[in-house]
Amino acid sequence: MKWTKFYLPDAYSPTMEQLVYFHDHTMSIITSITILICILLNSLLWNKLIELNMNEHQMIETWWTILPTIVLFLIAIPSLKILYSMEELINPTISIKSMGHQWYWSYEYSDKFCKELESYMKYNKKNDFRLLEVDNKMKAPFLTQIRMIFSSSDVLHSWTIPCLGIKMDAVPGRINQSSLMIKKPG
Repeated sequence: MKWTKFYLPDAYSPTMEQLVYFHDHTMSIITSITILICILLNSLLWNKLIELNMNEHQMIETWWTILPTIVLFLIAIPSLKILYSMEELINPTISIKSMGHQWYWSYEYSDKFCKELESYMKYNKKNDFRLLEVDNKMKAPFLTQIRMIFSSSDVLHSWTIPCLGIKMDAVPGRINQSSLMIKKPG
């Protein structure tokens, strides 16, 4: 096991880049809070607690109520920005319909030319990505706005590509859609 396996996959879309930046932002806040708590606990362990004038300090109580709300706003505002940008559709050039079936996915390109393909999962081999390798891969152009339409014919399915930062559920009788833009070929 390498240390590089513990981090997020390389970002191939603007959405995933924003998610990686948000992860780093949130982890820096959590790390600074953890260090502050460790310092305060260390000072409590070595303190004799003989200070008798520490009974009434409304100012400290006010600050330890205000500071967590500020920290929550520092986390919530970027999070909401990313959530709204993930739901935004910006003039898609191509629409790809993805239909989940019991053991496979079917894809339909219907904007400029009609093409349909079925994609079955491959069995686990040594160099394959587990549960991600298929026999017919869905091909999508890069640097192009794509609208993905998801549905299912039988049961709930989850369609995901981790390096693009997209994960959508396919529900029978319901159509979900998502915007996608790939920045690098591959």
